[in-house]
Amino acid sequence: MSNQHRFRIAAIPADGVGREVVAAGRDVLDALEARSGGRFGFHWEEFPWGSDYYAEHGVMMPDDGLEKLRNFDAIYFGAVGWPTVADHISLWGLRLRICQGFDHWANVRPVNFLPGITSPLRKADTVELDWVVVRENTEGEYAGLGGRNLSARGAGGEVAVQSALFTEVGCERIMRFAFDLARTRTRKKVASVTKSNAQQYGMVLWDDTFRRVAADYPDVETESVLVDAMAAKFVLHPEDLSVVVASNLNADILSDLGSALAGSLGLAPSANLNPERRYPSMFEPVHGSAPDIAGMGICNPIGAIGSAAMMLTHLGLPDEAKKINAAIEATTAQGLLTRDIGGNASTKAVTEAIIKNLPD
Repeated sequence: MSNQHRFRIAAIPADGVGREVVAAGRDVLDALEARSGGRFGFHWEEFPWGSDYYAEHGVMMPDDGLEKLRNFDAIYFGAVGWPTVADHISLWGLRLRICQGFDHWANVRPVNFLPGITSPLRKADTVELDWVVVRENTEGEYAGLGGRNLSARGAGGEVAVQSALFTEVGCERIMRFAFDLARTRTRKKVASVTKSNAQQYGMVLWDDTFRRVAADYPDVETESVLVDAMAAKFVLHPEDLSVVVASNLNADILSDLGSALAGSLGLAPSANLNPERRYPSMFEPVHGSAPDIAGMGICNPIGAIGSAAMMLTHLGLPDEAKKINAAIEATTAQGLLTRDIGGNASTKAVTEAIIKNLPD
């Protein structure tokens, strides 16, 4: 039977363990394809961009990189960063260039508590915890506006200005995305993260926009919480969370906290979405490139494999995405865990178990 749906996926493993976890995710997706009876398939094209590419070419990706990616159905990304390249160069030269160039304005980061994994939260043993962080992904504190100057003054005289950009359009679209997501969940609630007591311009615009948008969703419960109080709430009252919407920096920090509370950053998937589908969206694990364990075959592939599941949902294959998530849960429940979550299983062993546990 010929493939009815053949998706073109751009793979960018990039740096460190990114190469290992992208390979793991591809193995799982290829296993699903093999079992599909020709209903769908994946055409992969891998791009060698990253810190090694920078060492050879002086850039993280070529000038026409976005044009090369434009016609793919999705992008599957590993991790970026290596000790030989300054972090701001590697991040802005590859990941943020793609996210901003393709207007990936919605970054979705679920916080999943998996069976068989010990959480540092005592409540995780007795309370069902499940929330998702929705991150504004193209402006806010990571807009990239500012500069460094006056270095001619001499040592200690340079000045740096970093400006956060908040637009009403940017705030509104991410908030409506969060409210629409909340309507699909058991607990229909959106919590907005702010810091308007100290940031009296951008975050006040954020608050004003949240109140205006909330009025269009009378069926959804709302609250507005200062970012420091929200960090405490993640630990003390996580059962009260469903959808958390926050600006670029605040959501970045809080989602990492959520992943750590679930057991490890290695577990956390994410999606960088262009919801209008004008450009291909990008799916990646939350974790970094982990140079200390890169190439050792012991990194956790679950974040990347979970990101592949999010990609399948985006591509219109939600049932296949559920199969991946069920296989992940079955694997952790069996106690097959990598080092970061208290086990000693290899990347390959966990990947093979997830493939074996895929439901028919």
